[in-house]
Amino acid sequence: MRPVSLSEVAGQAHLLRSGSPLVALADPAGAARTAVSVILWGPPGTGKTTLAQAIARTSGRRFVELSAVTAGVKDVREVMQDAMTQRDLYGASTILFLDEIHRFTKAQQDALLPGVENGWVILIAATTENPSFSIISPLLSRSLLLTLQPLTDDDLGILIDRAVTDARGLDGRVVLSAEARAALVQLASGDARRALTSLEAAASMVLPSSREGEDEDGPAPTITAEHVAQAVDRALLRYDRQGDEHYDVISAFIKSIRGSDVDAAMHYLARMIEAGEDPRFIARRLVISASEDIGLADPQALQIAVAAADAVAFIGMPEGRIPLAEATAYLATTAKSNAAYSAINAAIADVRAGGFGRVPPHLRDAHYPGAKRLGHGKGYIYPHDLDVGVATQQYLPDELRGRRYYEPTGRGVERDISARVEKIRKILGE
Repeated sequence: MRPVSLSEVAGQAHLLRSGSPLVALADPAGAARTAVSVILWGPPGTGKTTLAQAIARTSGRRFVELSAVTAGVKDVREVMQDAMTQRDLYGASTILFLDEIHRFTKAQQDALLPGVENGWVILIAATTENPSFSIISPLLSRSLLLTLQPLTDDDLGILIDRAVTDARGLDGRVVLSAEARAALVQLASGDARRALTSLEAAASMVLPSSREGEDEDGPAPTITAEHVAQAVDRALLRYDRQGDEHYDVISAFIKSIRGSDVDAAMHYLARMIEAGEDPRFIARRLVISASEDIGLADPQALQIAVAAADAVAFIGMPEGRIPLAEATAYLATTAKSNAAYSAINAAIADVRAGGFGRVPPHLRDAHYPGAKRLGHGKGYIYPHDLDVGVATQQYLPDELRGRRYYEPTGRGVERDISARVEKIRKILGE
């Protein structure tokens, strides 16, 4: 079912617009023209090899494929030499597709540079690793980096439907129930290869092992959700990434963290991971939770949540589940405070209600010409000149003088902050 042309590719519409580099590479009319090398970066099953092979079939260019798992510097140099010969003798342009380029050492990647820089080959390299960390800078600067996205549920649905009916696939020999189709989409988690593998395994459960004796006129067998579950040996979670379950489970996850139930939080995290939820979505909610529900009761919580989000973006899944679990456990078990969250909400409410006035004159900017004649900065006390480091002067506008927004709790680090805030407010005369 691998597409033979770019028009058959499901997903990656942002890379396949008219006139895009990949479309230009696939155009037979442009085979004689030079083209830029590209690096395709994306998760497994998003179409990196598919795009390269579709371009090869339609471009009219020579196509050579190497795998970084098995190829070495000698293989690369042989390809370069052959490409120069083909160009000089026959005017043929060569595309070199290099899969898993992140597995190449620096020396092996260096061997690609002359061919790419001099136009001996047009490199199409595929990687699942962040190119900034896995590909040498000279090669990156000579190539166009294109990022592939996980396939959407709609993309996967198109791909599965085509595989059921197309003569290259199951050729209509099975019927796919709506529940089975939804299960295949969910289990694939944006990976086309996984979707097709699961479909093939489920089909093998309902199709006879041999067509001998098969009733050609009988109804096609139906693949049910139960067949899918048995084929992939996984229980099917009721989870729609765009429906009620998506919102219900993430709500339960955040409320379990807020309620300090680490076991419940870990359960809901596992449900989202197994259902193929976008890990970046989970990471964003952890960052929000660390700010909203923990705040200054434990300032390190936000750092851990942000670090988990960065780690997920860096290493991807399935390993990304580990920093997500670490952050979940920390946030669920640490001290909680929503004081900062409540403070900014109260301050915004006052501003929206018109609760703002002129900045006190002594706090206004006194650096521009004429500011001092207007009294700007006059009487301002520089706190660093005082032993206590806090100056007895007004900071809020007159209309809000004495208004309190931040009310720290007595939990965690905020216990100490609360004591400091009270001392400061007494010095300020509030």
